[in-house]
Amino acid sequence: MRYYISDLHFFHENLNHRLDCRGFESADVMNEYILERWNQKVGDGDEVVILGDVSAGNAEQTNEILRRLKGHLLLIEGNHDHFLHHRRFDRSLFEWVKPYEELRDNKRKVVLCHYPVFCYNGQYRVDDAGKPRTYMLYGHVHNSQDEVLVNNFIRQTAGTKVRSRYVDKPEPIPCNMINCFCMFSDYTPLTLDEWIEVDAERREQMNLLKDQ
Repeated sequence: MRYYISDLHFFHENLNHRLDCRGFESADVMNEYILERWNQKVGDGDEVVILGDVSAGNAEQTNEILRRLKGHLLLIEGNHDHFLHHRRFDRSLFEWVKPYEELRDNKRKVVLCHYPVFCYNGQYRVDDAGKPRTYMLYGHVHNSQDEVLVNNFIRQTAGTKVRSRYVDKPEPIPCNMINCFCMFSDYTPLTLDEWIEVDAERREQMNLLKDQ
């Protein structure tokens, strides 16, 4: 099984009080909660793609926390992953570390980047039933004003009809961008299908609030 998650920010004390306002009494309490949620879901043979910003801790702290996580870890490097460049960090804790990757997941392409990619590779591709063949998974923006702007782009793009090589008449532009921010899944890594469901529910709630 392959799972995805972003912006865990182990050891990042300020996120309990600023930006995310995660509400844990300390970074240590937050770390233990994330570890519990992770290990309840992930098995030793599973893969987890972390879409950046794993840890604000130093190399030794990050080594220790990663060794407690189940599964094979794959990292899309984020802007806060400074530990990667320290000689004492054990890079073998990750299967690979990359700034960008494209993978296959149950016959679908998954575009992976820490930062949202607005015009991603394969965006227009759909199958014979009109279902998307490609998803863009990102992190970085948490649930901030930048995420509001991304959502505005998604809404506008999905409401724009064009004719492409994959359809016979103008159709809405596929825009399957999903923010895998850890707080959206209660700090639990999710499969692609689970993230699609979480994202759909989140967008339904946003539309309801917009209409009120």
